[in-house]
Amino acid sequence: MKASAEAIAARLRPGQLVVLESTTYPGTTRQVLRPVLESGGLRSGRDFFLAYSPEREDPGNPDHSIETTPRVVGGLDPTSRDLTAALYGQVAPAVIPVSSAEVAEACKILENTYRAVNIALVNELKVLFDRIGIDVWEVIEAVRTKPFGFQAFYPGPGLGGHCIPIDPFYLTWLARTYGLITRFIELAGEVNTAMPAYVVGRLADALNDRGKPVRGSRVLLLGMAYKRDVDDPRESPGFELMDVLEKKGAAVSYHDPYIPELPPMRRYPHLRQHSQDLTAELLGRQHAVVAVADHSVYDWDWVVEHAPLVVDTRNATRNVRLHRERILKA
Repeated sequence: MKASAEAIAARLRPGQLVVLESTTYPGTTRQVLRPVLESGGLRSGRDFFLAYSPEREDPGNPDHSIETTPRVVGGLDPTSRDLTAALYGQVAPAVIPVSSAEVAEACKILENTYRAVNIALVNELKVLFDRIGIDVWEVIEAVRTKPFGFQAFYPGPGLGGHCIPIDPFYLTWLARTYGLITRFIELAGEVNTAMPAYVVGRLADALNDRGKPVRGSRVLLLGMAYKRDVDDPRESPGFELMDVLEKKGAAVSYHDPYIPELPPMRRYPHLRQHSQDLTAELLGRQHAVVAVADHSVYDWDWVVEHAPLVVDTRNATRNVRLHRERILKA
């Protein structure tokens, strides 16, 4: 962000409006961005205007776009706030002005932390309910019938994407500078981070029940994107699944129609593969197939028909009727 701010500062002219949208901790716009922009001699609130308006985007969701999602705006001064509200008012269905840039920054952090904590809750319940012999997905669908007081969140193989696994920990860092500990956030991080290992454990148990160790097993991961129907692999739990399984001696491959080649990742630069052609023969050669991202292009009846074992981390096979003995929820 500082590099971007320096590039803007070199070209900043009187009367211009600068709006930060990146998710960050409260105080960034005022304490980090403003000094860089003012390094050339111009002053915010007098020579130029500075505000924060968090990006609100749900990749792959056609029902929510810039044109349908309200925008929160907070300025370093009232004029900056009002100018930003007028700007976004041209495209957003509603603009919600708040008293400061810090409030707007905290708004975005709360949105992402809310999701991270609630996903951690259902992930923890998934582990518990599996042990008891209860299908967590059936429980969630039943609870959803309550018309008030509940919003459905769903378990998975781990958190992914650039926002939810990372952004809440900006607040954790900030809290420590004030001598506080954000216990909910840190606990949620621990739960969500542990999910890939849980999936591997369930897979290992299923292979063992079939007389096959993980070492030497052929495992195909379906979907390396962090969520369904997107081409974004950032922080995808599929990379950790692949890494852990390979370290345990499995021969791991993947298929994802949106990611033909695995890009170099910060934590997994050694995982370089191309997506395999998804054929009945490929599925039949595997000892296990793991549903990591439940892309809508996948025909799960066909997958289960040809794969000897399907480890389903997304409830993708919920409507499959035949060969259910081959399906393991994880």
